[in-house]
Amino acid sequence: MIFLSTKRTLLDMGTMRSPTGLLIEYFPRFVARKFTSKAEGKMGYEDFVYFILSEEDKSSEPSLEYWFKCIDLDGNGILTRNEMQFFYEEQLHRMECMAQEPVLFEDILCQIIDMIGPEDESYITLHDLKGCKLSGSVFNILFNLNKFMAFETRDPFLIRQERENPTLTDWDRFAHREYIRLSMEEDVEDASNGSAEVWDESLEAPF
Repeated sequence: MIFLSTKRTLLDMGTMRSPTGLLIEYFPRFVARKFTSKAEGKMGYEDFVYFILSEEDKSSEPSLEYWFKCIDLDGNGILTRNEMQFFYEEQLHRMECMAQEPVLFEDILCQIIDMIGPEDESYITLHDLKGCKLSGSVFNILFNLNKFMAFETRDPFLIRQERENPTLTDWDRFAHREYIRLSMEEDVEDASNGSAEVWDESLEAPF
């Protein structure tokens, strides 16, 4: 069985509902590894696994390298204000569409600089990101609105989960959430099937 995923598929997926169209458009040209898929404009299973791991655990070193190369549009090894603003513009558009109060890029840039503490505040290097525990959140701020809003509001459930299991990675937490979600869906489906069987039996003739 051949697994191929398109840009549209990534945008429609539940786990990928937030990354911007700009990112989906640009990342195949600048990622740290070329797609194994031979189909034009599509990624294979191996490509997809690498992508979803990078999306759900942005704090890991491979993920940092992956997303850094996506945003480093000119490939000069640094992230400039213009490059970060280029991706954040679509975040602003999404906020407006969702009737959210927009957060100006100037404020976001100050927040990013405070979080990362780069050696030179006029740009950010991969070395700067690897030296900061919050570096994964920078990419969520720039192109994943759901995770950006979650970071801003800091869901008490997630905070408690992090405190109870401090050794878990973002990927571990994502896998745990997905397991619970799928288990609940199966329970609902089983309950629905059970109700249907009872209903069918009640309609059968008593003789």
